[in-house]
Amino acid sequence: MLLTKLSSTGEIKHYLKELGVDGGGIPILTSKARVHRFKIENLHVGAANILKQDALSVGADLAVPKGTVTAQRSHVNALLMATTKQLDLLTKKELAQPFGLRQVALELQRHLNVHKCDTVKIMGIINANDDSFYKQSRFSGSSALGKIFNMIDEGADIIDIGAVSSRPGSTGISTDEEMARMQPIVDAIAAEGVHEKVRLSIDSYTPRVVDYALNNGFHVVNDITGLVNDEICRLCASYKATAVIMHMQGTPMTMQEHPQYDNVLPEVSDFFATRIEKAERFGIKDIVLDVGIGFGKTLQHNLELIRSLEHFLHLNKALLVGASRKSMISHIMPTPVEERLSGTLALHLKALENGASILRVHDVKEHVQALKVYEALQAL
Repeated sequence: MLLTKLSSTGEIKHYLKELGVDGGGIPILTSKARVHRFKIENLHVGAANILKQDALSVGADLAVPKGTVTAQRSHVNALLMATTKQLDLLTKKELAQPFGLRQVALELQRHLNVHKCDTVKIMGIINANDDSFYKQSRFSGSSALGKIFNMIDEGADIIDIGAVSSRPGSTGISTDEEMARMQPIVDAIAAEGVHEKVRLSIDSYTPRVVDYALNNGFHVVNDITGLVNDEICRLCASYKATAVIMHMQGTPMTMQEHPQYDNVLPEVSDFFATRIEKAERFGIKDIVLDVGIGFGKTLQHNLELIRSLEHFLHLNKALLVGASRKSMISHIMPTPVEERLSGTLALHLKALENGASILRVHDVKEHVQALKVYEALQAL
């Protein structure tokens, strides 16, 4: 007899196929193998006691504080643990229960009915400015064109080009200066027909720059302000461009001055929901969400966002993560920016595991290789 523990749903699906299980039974059995864990905060104690009993009745469980059964406190936090099948049964029960459990059930169903993207894209970074935090990403004019072609050869799916540094403490520049930096690159790209070889992203929140890029073959608008400017919304809709909505607390100049959240996950999620509604109101059809690693977050905020990235899948949008060579790595282990590739790969692979479908990176070749290995491990 040989016993082997399987570590992931991917392994389980693969082995079920090897066993020769009926095709229709594979998703059912897989749903029984995957365990979901939900932290529920500020739950009415009556709801907690009902949910505890209902969870046990379907084979799931709810961890609650001592004294919950005797209602020592009016509201409690809890941890729900259930398989996909159990969660489906449980939410149907809770729809008819009091104390706000219907809303809990609806929220759980939103999370239950999401799927991770099957494909992952690598977005290479080009900075047309001389003050970005990683000097190897800085290019101008024809040198930028050469680097773009190099990234395409290495396997980049998207090239993200910007001319304004957004590192902590950086200040903005005039529209004329941003145009002066971007226009030669955009013109060279247009002349070479690069937009036919790779998707191009403009990293800007300046309408004039965005308009020029989109008019010359760019496909994506990467807006670190999260579509705060209505004109950017109109441009994205007009050109049918993909809009990347990033979350940032404060501005690049102030964002790392004691960033604070009551609860970072729901606050970022609420921001996304508001901006998605705005984007769709303007007619933007293709939306990507970026949690903004390092943009108004402490190390713990950044780690929590990556660890809990799957939380944002209920918004039904592609998730982009850009932790490439960022200072959070040196906060874990003091390391100069030139030596942060290993830490970057660790963060990005965890982000992929948790639902990211686009990685914004300085090192395309290394990420393409890591992705190939990751996909081989996940293959059915």
